[in-house]
Amino acid sequence: MLLLLLLAFVMLLPLIWLVSTSLKGAAEDIFASPPVLIPSQPSLAAYGRLFQDHPLGRYLLNSTIVSGLSVLAHLLFCSLAAYPLARMRFAGRGFVLALVVATILIPFQVVMIPMYLLMVQLGLRNTLLAVIVPQAATAFGIFQLRQSFLGVPVELEEASRLDGCSPLGTWWNVMLPAARADLITLAMFVFIGTWSDFLWPMIILDDPSLYTLPLGLQQLASSFSLDWRLVAAGAVVSILPVLVAFVFLQRYILPNAAGDAVKG
Repeated sequence: MLLLLLLAFVMLLPLIWLVSTSLKGAAEDIFASPPVLIPSQPSLAAYGRLFQDHPLGRYLLNSTIVSGLSVLAHLLFCSLAAYPLARMRFAGRGFVLALVVATILIPFQVVMIPMYLLMVQLGLRNTLLAVIVPQAATAFGIFQLRQSFLGVPVELEEASRLDGCSPLGTWWNVMLPAARADLITLAMFVFIGTWSDFLWPMIILDDPSLYTLPLGLQQLASSFSLDWRLVAAGAVVSILPVLVAFVFLQRYILPNAAGDAVKG
């Protein structure tokens, strides 16, 4: 038990130091040796300057729009692609699945330049939509939801057909409720990945008013008069939405596929 508590403290130590730095006043030495984790004069001045002197609210709004729409698009398109690969019989299904899974091995850096050229040709460069499109569907999401759909009892699908449901109705009324846990898990992965993504927004966005939160925080860290209290406050603000999303959604991750599908 003590070993687990010690391990948890070691894992949380960087976060604790980050919060401590953001709360230290101007008179406190943030690089004191030995390190001081509890501020002697706690202050929220860094957070006030963060929102007053920098358009952090705009960065937060842009990241919320990008992450929210990316999650919705990802769940929609991946589930629509995964359902026929899991439950429908058609020629070449195995070959299509193999191609989808094979693309997992391709790093995003390899397709980054073709993706950039595509966004330019579509006239989407320097728009938030260009940040969302690459996250609209992934091979990982399709494969994960396919495996989830394979675990749904066939009897539920047959019962929906007897009730007059079309394949699209079965997908909506049976498959999605049954895969709730996997959908929420995938949504968390997509949200965290999109919220913290720095490389692609940096490449596709030039307008500072469209910057997402990681790009905005990079502006703080690259300023001539670097204030570590300000940078730490910005990092804490960027972490909070992810923590809130995890705490709120973890209670819905329940391995009860059949039960969820029967309800309603």
